[in-house]
Amino acid sequence: MSDSAVLKSTATESELHNGVDRDDRQELSQHLSAALSDTYILYVKTQAFHWNIVGPMFYSVHKLTEEQYEDMAKAIDTLAERIRALGFVAPGSSKQFSEMSSIEEETGVPNAEDMIKQLVEGNEICARKLRKAAEVADEARDIRTADLLTERVGQHEENVWMLGSLIK
Repeated sequence: MSDSAVLKSTATESELHNGVDRDDRQELSQHLSAALSDTYILYVKTQAFHWNIVGPMFYSVHKLTEEQYEDMAKAIDTLAERIRALGFVAPGSSKQFSEMSSIEEETGVPNAEDMIKQLVEGNEICARKLRKAAEVADEARDIRTADLLTERVGQHEENVWMLGSLIK
């Protein structure tokens, strides 16, 4: 194969024989794509709030949101790679993420309390959708995807607890 032909390769659905039915893998990839989109939008929102937080709790919120968006950056990659491992193409544009996400983007600069409330809500949305996807993975007997999703649910629930504790 020539170098030119190699560079013209395009990601498409892959045929797999991993013990998980193709239709189940496709359904899982759709759930994972939605989870990826939610995570991406929440990542952007968390990072923007990290940059723009002010007030007496600046330092603690600034550090907490940094930890959270760094974790989500890794999760974004993991979710996208799992979609590929299931044989499907991962979404990869801001437009796709916005269309698939249940999390509202923030274009303004809310006050610190509203920032935290939005991040709590976003993490709750992620946890709920990831939990549903984990149930689908369990039904399909895809233990790797179920494990990955269960781990992410736990992280988002911890984020809710930590952020929510700031405004109680």
